[in-house]
Amino acid sequence: MEALEGIRVLDLSRFQACPLCGMALADLGAEVIRIEEPHGAADRTWGQLGPDGETLLYKVIGRGKKCATLRINTPEGREILQELIKRSDIVLHNFTPGAPIAAEVSYERLKEVNEGIIVAALSGFGQYGPDSERPGFDGTAQARSGGMVISGFPGDDPIKTGIPFVDVTSGLFTAVAVLSALHYKQKTGKGQAIDVSLFDTASFISQSMGTLLLHHFYGEIRKQIGNRGFHSYNSCLEAKDGWVVLSVVTNSIWRRFTEKFGRPEMASDPKFGSDMDRFHNADSINEVVGPWVASRTVDEVVKLCEEARVPCEPVQTIDQLLTDPQVIAREMVQYIEYPGLGKIPIAGIPMKLSLTPGSIKGPSPALGEHNEYVYHELLGLSLEKISGLKQKGII
Repeated sequence: MEALEGIRVLDLSRFQACPLCGMALADLGAEVIRIEEPHGAADRTWGQLGPDGETLLYKVIGRGKKCATLRINTPEGREILQELIKRSDIVLHNFTPGAPIAAEVSYERLKEVNEGIIVAALSGFGQYGPDSERPGFDGTAQARSGGMVISGFPGDDPIKTGIPFVDVTSGLFTAVAVLSALHYKQKTGKGQAIDVSLFDTASFISQSMGTLLLHHFYGEIRKQIGNRGFHSYNSCLEAKDGWVVLSVVTNSIWRRFTEKFGRPEMASDPKFGSDMDRFHNADSINEVVGPWVASRTVDEVVKLCEEARVPCEPVQTIDQLLTDPQVIAREMVQYIEYPGLGKIPIAGIPMKLSLTPGSIKGPSPALGEHNEYVYHELLGLSLEKISGLKQKGII
């Protein structure tokens, strides 16, 4: 038995953040039915495409789901959607507030159909506030939240991170909220509305290191810290055959590190007496540590730091994950059979549960692949009726 076995999710979302929530729920055992337009959703052909003409992103976050097509903004489509709502526990969507389609799937409307329904809406700016109807994506959220001015080196233009951490974190926040709402529903029988936004998530992340408190107490707005830690010594240095990242936080790790690179007297130097001292004097530390790293290979530096229990890792390219022993041991790259493409590598499951570990149920579904299951087996419509709906462009 899997943790979310018996839970049904209607996933009306697109692109990355909200579909990632549906992916996580599917990995943990929920039945996730992706509902999309009969002509296909935009995220099937948005961004980098694979050899089969579908986007690479969809192959990762669409995994393990079922797919049915439905025009929910038509009278017959609304009726079918209501029947699906009656048989479901959760609805996921990322429609922008104010859009007509958003009103069709609002919690206030859907709870009249199913009192226990949980409606999770993930948007750019949330369901209320002066900017709630503005569109938003990961990069725009990074910019407005203050995160981009921290990234990069002094003198650089503002820099967006290449990894869409706002999208990913927002999807996971939504999943946490969904699981909390499910727990509440088990106790009360009542569903509820969930409101998550990219901007809220980005604002939380940008504050989480104490950035706003730094301004509150000391009037400082820290900018462009490069590879330094926000409040400690962190550095990216070049070895003989590559680069390594050192994360030397706390006084105890600093003492061990200074002994390992042969300068124990630096541990008692007042210039390096605290994490913040080492942050502000990182260039002086690099003048000593840089040559020490440069005279060794990446493996040698990592091994010496491991002996001293100092966090240090190589800077790897994505292909190196395929042979990384820790990645292999933790199954964080898994191969699945994909129609027409053979076995392809996709990201493993980062959540490890001892009794209900979850699993990747299969590849991302083809457009309308599960129409017969959804409309015939689940809703009990006749095959003739389904054929007629298809001819009219409803499904």
